[in-house]
Amino acid sequence: VQVVESGGGLVQPGGSLRLSCAASGFTFSRWTSSWYRQAPGKERELVARISSAGDDTNYADPVKGRFTVSRDNAKNTVYLQMNSLKPEDTAVYYCNVYAYWGQGTQVTVSS
Repeated sequence: VQVVESGGGLVQPGGSLRLSCAASGFTFSRWTSSWYRQAPGKERELVARISSAGDDTNYADPVKGRFTVSRDNAKNTVYLQMNSLKPEDTAVYYCNVYAYWGQGTQVTVSS
């Protein structure tokens, strides 16, 4: 079983990034997928969630209107499009599918 995030990096405020999470070794399409983040000194928090079929999504208040979660079950991949990034979005972003977690990808928003 593998869950691997990618796409993080350094971006200026107002910029965009697209995170990807590729899953393998289990039936990805059966499960809700979620993105979490953890900033230094803070607890891990839910950012966005998408249903197994991709027809239902929900978002944490701080990212509503800026982030979009999507998935491609044919590719066993879930995405997080992040627009209008702010310094407070700086964190390690983690993908969660069923009981499985990725290793995280660092997102840093700074000028």
